Amino acid sequence: MLYKPKLSLIINGQVLGFKFLEALDQVAQTMSQRRASQILGISHAVLNRRIKDAEEKLSMKLVDTTGSGSELTKNGREILQKYRNLMKRLEKHTKPVISGGYISTGLIEVLAAEYGLDVLIYKSDDESALYLADRDMVDILTLDDPAKAFMRDLDFIPIARDHLVLVSPAGVTVEHLDELEGKKFVEIVGSSQRLAWNTLDNKGVDYNLVKHVKSPYEALKLVQSNKDLYTFLNNSFIPGCDMLKDDTQHIITLVLLKQDNERLKRFLEFILGRGRKIIKESGFETI
Repeated sequence: MLYKPKLSLIINGQVLGFKFLEALDQVAQTMSQRRASQILGISHAVLNRRIKDAEEKLSMKLVDTTGSGSELTKNGREILQKYRNLMKRLEKHTKPVISGGYISTGLIEVLAAEYGLDVLIYKSDDESALYLADRDMVDILTLDDPAKAFMRDLDFIPIARDHLVLVSPAGVTVEHLDELEGKKFVEIVGSSQRLAWNTLDNKGVDYNLVKHVKSPYEALKLVQSNKDLYTFLNNSFIPGCDMLKDDTQHIITLVLLKQDNERLKRFLEFILGRGRKIIKESGFETI
């Protein structure tokens, strides 16, 4: 089935229907109410009535008649621009949109390039990616932390396995867990780092979360520029100390949100098949 959106606007409590908004758009393009009515397949009188009704509702002039035809007023242009912007958001995009955590989208970006799939990728934290997915703005959702998928009861597909490593300040080597006692850490909010914090809590290590960021890039930059800050990052992202490897193993997941898209289905088959070699080369463990 073919679906096409129609958009109405509510301005100052008044509803402007899609028929008027389409008329306003055509008047702006043709600069002629008569030509616009022909394109829309309605009479000039009907189009003129739609404009007058809208102007009466809003108590403002939207279209001016000039010697050479018709043109939109400042208010008319403002309403039309808002309408066009919203319609762009509703239009079906040609490139698949992928959004997810920094680690998982980094992997998908490599896989898409190897497969030859031209995609738009939005790297963010998991919560921001879920926000976009909830609004039907994403074709493939990827998550760095599997807990998010479980919490939302998503039909997720495991594509790789990763673990966290300790990243220390330059020149500092940590060999034993008790050496982390009292150390200051950078936390990546809403990430798989929760596995490291849970482990330290369970083992009775007293640590301090003193900085809170949203991406591994920010966390790494802080640790590299401070002599007393530590963090835990994905092994696929940067080398580090494997002291919590067994406790921080987690899966990288993918959710195919557009189930009827054959091109994306074939891409998923590639990821789970020949793409496994690329996943391993990218520093992940295969499932």
